[in-house]
Amino acid sequence: MCKAFSGVIDKKGQVYWQFGMDSHNEIIEKFKLADTTTDRRKMKIARFEIAPKNKSYLAPNQWMLSIDEEIRPEWWSPKHDELAWEAWTTWKKRLDKILVYKPIIHPFRDIAPPAITMKHIELLQQWVSVWDSVWAYIGSFFSLPRSGWKYTQNIKTKKYPFQPAVDFWEQGIIPSYDGKTWRLHGGADANILWETFEKTSVFKRGGIEKT
Repeated sequence: MCKAFSGVIDKKGQVYWQFGMDSHNEIIEKFKLADTTTDRRKMKIARFEIAPKNKSYLAPNQWMLSIDEEIRPEWWSPKHDELAWEAWTTWKKRLDKILVYKPIIHPFRDIAPPAITMKHIELLQQWVSVWDSVWAYIGSFFSLPRSGWKYTQNIKTKKYPFQPAVDFWEQGIIPSYDGKTWRLHGGADANILWETFEKTSVFKRGGIEKT
């Protein structure tokens, strides 16, 4: 499986890559490259990757360059290493502009959920209008302009359109909906902390009431 940062380099030292494209095959197709030989003396291109040794892009310990080929081309030299790293530096600067470096939270393990209050109910009401996005939490790791979140034009906000789900997640609370009932879950066993029928105008549970 290809990893970020992925690139292709030729014998002359030309590096081919595109931000957001980690597949070597897609890079080869995009730039119309071709190389079918396995003869290390005749290879025209080489696939390479630069990825964190600890596999963590949010807290990398050391970035490592590797050639993603069964054999190393005969022409590969320290200069090719240098050119690959130069391309990675450009890619990393661009990544740093959009990636939000923060701890990844497991909502049912890393944090104890607070008692449900009216603020949570109001947050749920905000989430109801956008809840169909399963990538809400993952998206919070990227800092993009409002226009960068495609297909969300109908969500009226100037910020990240799925922020209510992130606010829940980072408090150890996960909303669910079974077609009739909305629930808020939390704790190691994902216990139901609060629930209500979607069509009711009264929210009741744990001393909370709103009409």
